[in-house]
Amino acid sequence: EMLNNAVRAMKKGKIWNEEEPLGVTTEINLHAPALLPLDYCGDVHERLVIYKRLANCEEEHQLEDMREELIDRFGLVPESTQLLLECHRIRLSARRLGIRKVDANGESIRLQFDKTTSLEPEDLIMMLSTHPNWRLDGQDRIKVLIAGEAALVRAGQTKGIIKELSTRLRQL
Repeated sequence: EMLNNAVRAMKKGKIWNEEEPLGVTTEINLHAPALLPLDYCGDVHERLVIYKRLANCEEEHQLEDMREELIDRFGLVPESTQLLLECHRIRLSARRLGIRKVDANGESIRLQFDKTTSLEPEDLIMMLSTHPNWRLDGQDRIKVLIAGEAALVRAGQTKGIIKELSTRLRQL
């Protein structure tokens, strides 16, 4: 059952980690498949080991090491695997900021903040005033309007937004 949940989540472009307690997981949804395709890594056990290792990466350099290892073992990384790596990069930076959910579709990128976020509402409002395409979306979310970008571009835009929020936090 656990394996089925993980596979279902990945096919939808989400990262699912059963080891993190409820409420601690940062859910990333890029609305595109983020996985190791069968024709890239054919062995089911090997794929599961790689998924687990990716989920356990806590630093950007560990994800980069994994990417290099994948290239060495299986060849150039297909787009769905690039997206899987990007999801994990977003997860790391989002978790540091207290973002518990990222939903990036063709029209918008939504970030939902946890109660543990170190961003103050006033800081968010200041940032919103300098970005015409950023909106408050309820009391704990922001929504950034985008123009129908491809999933990898959305991933990059999401990382940029989180980086900007982090930079703002460090200036305070």
